[in-house]
Amino acid sequence: MIHVIAVVEVHAGKRDAFLAEFRQIVSAVRAEKGCIEYGAAVDLPTKIGRQAPVRENVVTIVEKWDDVAALEAHLNAAHMATYRERVKDFVVSGKLHILDPA
Repeated sequence: MIHVIAVVEVHAGKRDAFLAEFRQIVSAVRAEKGCIEYGAAVDLPTKIGRQAPVRENVVTIVEKWDDVAALEAHLNAAHMATYRERVKDFVVSGKLHILDPA
C-alpha cells in the first residue's frame, strides 16, 4: 500500500468551486481498481500552538492506493483528464507526496 498527499493551491475565492468539481469525481475514483481511500480536506483553524498557519486557498487530497501501478492508472484515467480540464482555471499549483508506510 502507498499513501498519497496531494496539495492543491487554488486561486483566492475558488476553493468552494474546486471542491464542488472534486466531489463529482470521488465515487468514480473510489471505484477504481486499487483505490483504498480518496478524499479532500481543508485546514481547520484551531488554537493548538504547534499547528501550521491555516491556508485558505489550499485543498489537501488524502489518498491510499494498493501500489504505484494503481496510482499511475488513476492519474491516466479518462475521468481524471476531464476533471483536470474542469478545474484548470481554479488551480495555481499542485504537488504530490507519494509515501511508503514506514
